[in-house]
Amino acid sequence: MGKNLQNGEQLRPVDLARGHGLSTQAVRNYEEAGILPAAGRTPHGYRTYTALHAAALRAFLALLPGHGHRTAASIMRAVNEDVAQEAFRLIDESHAQLLEDRRTLQAVESAFRDLAPTTASEPDAVSGPGSGGTFIGPLAEQLGIRPATLRKWERAGLVRPRRDPRTGYRVYDEAAVRDARLAHQLRRGGYLLEQIAPLIAQVRSAGGLEPLEAALHDWHGRLSARGRAMLTGAAELEAYLRERG
Repeated sequence: MGKNLQNGEQLRPVDLARGHGLSTQAVRNYEEAGILPAAGRTPHGYRTYTALHAAALRAFLALLPGHGHRTAASIMRAVNEDVAQEAFRLIDESHAQLLEDRRTLQAVESAFRDLAPTTASEPDAVSGPGSGGTFIGPLAEQLGIRPATLRKWERAGLVRPRRDPRTGYRVYDEAAVRDARLAHQLRRGGYLLEQIAPLIAQVRSAGGLEPLEAALHDWHGRLSARGRAMLTGAAELEAYLRERG
């Protein structure tokens, strides 16, 4: 709808809203948030919008899937405040995060490839007192998380440290460290604890790695969708920048 507007043609809030499947309140909220340029006003004080506002709204809605609401809104505010360099910086950060997420996925896949021998050799076996392991502090430091996070994962069933019989301290054997690493990688990939728990439970079982493979396939799909959405958002943002002159 907005693409066919003539320069200077005015739209009512309801026209702009309906053209993009939104409510008029949503359009007003976007304007107040700086996502849209300030509306014009009729002599009676009613808002009026133009092709420029329609282009801004298309750009914002296109940016949403790839960048999320907060970043997309910040990008649009930067453009509307004529601080294009800030908008480009935010876009660069999103692309950098996507690249990091891809690297995380590669790391998870690498870790999963190493699971098969462990799964076949009784991963639930508990090491004896003299068989070594690591304590909660060093493991948390190695993963870059807090010990409280490891305790939370333990309560959720993601990791199963044993207790040292003399001190009562948690000791993470090889299998527990593996589970902690997997939980950490999956959390970075956006999975919730309740989604991770059954995956790790399957790793411990003799049921194979099929659930993990399905999760990886889904993760690949979500990253690809984000990448394509960023391309679509970039195209609409470029169109809006041209419209602004």
